[in-house]
Amino acid sequence: MPITSIYGIFASLFNFPMEIFKTKTTLNKFLEGLKKNGSSLGLVPTMGALHEGHLSLVSTAISQNDWVVVSIFVNPTQFNNLSDLENYPKTFEDDLAMLQQTSERIVVFAPSVEEVYEGNLTTGDFTFDGLDKVMEGEFRANHFNGVATIVKILFQTIRANRAYFGEKDFQQLQIIKKLVEKEEIPIEIVPCPIEREENGLARSSRNERLTKLVRKQGGFIYDVLKNVKSKFGTENAIQIKEWVIDQFASNEIFNLEYFEITDIDTLTPILKKQKDRKYRAFIAVYADDVRLIDNIALN
Repeated sequence: MPITSIYGIFASLFNFPMEIFKTKTTLNKFLEGLKKNGSSLGLVPTMGALHEGHLSLVSTAISQNDWVVVSIFVNPTQFNNLSDLENYPKTFEDDLAMLQQTSERIVVFAPSVEEVYEGNLTTGDFTFDGLDKVMEGEFRANHFNGVATIVKILFQTIRANRAYFGEKDFQQLQIIKKLVEKEEIPIEIVPCPIEREENGLARSSRNERLTKLVRKQGGFIYDVLKNVKSKFGTENAIQIKEWVIDQFASNEIFNLEYFEITDIDTLTPILKKQKDRKYRAFIAVYADDVRLIDNIALN
């Protein structure tokens, strides 16, 4: 039985009340009441199609705040592929059922595109000191300007104490930190570990679009990354990259889009390791038309 159906069954049994807001005005009126009482507020931005990875972010936020706002909004400005936007899973009722089982201290913000962008569906123009020029930025034009636009709107609307982001989108996480720094937004960004399926496949809403066979074989991506981590102590970045390319060249399911080893602060691909620096390996692959990303800390 799908996990969303299980949550739906339990939600019908317990049916915790949950505040759901569609507009900024009604949300702010409710949140102002909480803040006047001294309540701390966490924010978990999502595009819906919730899974255990999202719930781990929500649970961490609940443990650190009095109330948590979970936004559910599929942001059109961060998609450079119209087909990907159209095919993005939409499971709003199941999402609510999952959140109802997580805590009674959750507020849902589920606005329309018109409510968020107020008739001006454009992105802001941001500077991220080069963090947006590599990897995802290279292959997804204007993606991070779209991400930063919606995140800034959410930050300014909700004015939470803390916001929670998963390390699966590590490049996005670093860019959001840079956004907060440059825009001088008073919020703490809390990174959360990658949640994985039993075979190691990083949890993602896009996993629902994979065939059963492909999803079963999805652990191959993480197996490659674990081997990269093992090799990192004795081999250089060029050797490791060549090895990764060879692994995917002989794999009939996954097509490699990119693989990079970068400094975690600058996200600059490395040529030579340096002492006292932290590195991470990043990967993007396709399984038919489904794009998957993952990463792993190397030291």
